[in-house]
Amino acid sequence: MNTNILVAIKNIVKSPVTNLVSFYNSHNRINNVGEALEIYIKDVFANSVNVPSLEEKNRIYSEVFSYLGNQNNPPDIMIRGGDAIEVKKIESATSGLALNSSYPKDRVYCDSPMITSACKSCEDWSVKDLIYVVGNVKDSKLKSLWFVYGDCYAALPETYERIKNKITAGINELSDVELAETNEIGRVNRVDPLGITYLRIRGMWGIDNPRKVFNYISNIVNDGEFNLNLIISESKYKSFPESDRKSLEQLNDSNFNVLDIKIKSPNNPAQLINAKLITFKK
Repeated sequence: MNTNILVAIKNIVKSPVTNLVSFYNSHNRINNVGEALEIYIKDVFANSVNVPSLEEKNRIYSEVFSYLGNQNNPPDIMIRGGDAIEVKKIESATSGLALNSSYPKDRVYCDSPMITSACKSCEDWSVKDLIYVVGNVKDSKLKSLWFVYGDCYAALPETYERIKNKITAGINELSDVELAETNEIGRVNRVDPLGITYLRIRGMWGIDNPRKVFNYISNIVNDGEFNLNLIISESKYKSFPESDRKSLEQLNDSNFNVLDIKIKSPNNPAQLINAKLITFKK
């Protein structure tokens, strides 16, 4: 089963589910709003929103996705032969996103030390485009969804690695400390006379909400009972099958739009990137 972001957006527009906990509790006995949001995102990509059986959902997921991660091991979802997906739940529409030990990603790279061996070996891949999905959930109801591709949002890896490496280098210059190898920023062993205490130095990365990052775009939709915004580069949009693009563009809904826009390059704001803004509200 082939799927992509355009299939997911079409599924949301045709039958949006905003009362997540109520919907998934009745279907699958799910009462955690974060878990319900992630299942909903998997369902809109897998065409399984209305599949009542969790067993049947899992069968479909195994066909559509090559990897399903967890909070500690991004990405959350990888489409078999397609994009990677990172889902973030926020309670305020403008809250920043906590990325913890992983800096923002333009894409997901197979050789990254921050992903698991299971993720690296789940299929034959080297680089995947990454979709950040930000769900604003309040009182168990989905108020808004943002979909933004990493290459429209985050800089190249060296931007973040440079900062991390400078901090690590500074720690390594400390005298009279015993350092250990780590994927974190640093680790100091044997801090006390008994040699039983260690210090882990971890990065706690965060990034501004897409709603704030792209507030210079006038056609973004922030009102309605529920609203959705997708930002995707024009080249990525055109890489999807023409049939999927036409199927989406021909949706007969006055509250749905596909617009041509220009966005600032995450690597050089003086340069503008041709992109698409897809919006929907109900």
